[in-house]
Amino acid sequence: MKEFLSTEERERLRRRHRSEKDGRTLDRIKAVLLSDKGWSFKAIAEVLLLDEETVSNHVEAYVKEKKVSIATGGSETS
Repeated sequence: MKEFLSTEERERLRRRHRSEKDGRTLDRIKAVLLSDKGWSFKAIAEVLLLDEETVSNHVEAYVKEKKVSIATGGSETS
């Protein structure tokens, strides 16, 4: 996948990663950032100890909705 994040989005996600405490949200942020760098879903899944479908879902949720939080009842933008 080609880079899809703007410079501002990348920086916002990095800042969020530094302040986030929820491990699941941290994994989502890392999946999005690594995918943006061109990593395959398989490689990301291996590093984060997730399955490829989960990584794909995390990236798709960000691309479509800017969602990185796991909170139910709506998404929270970074």
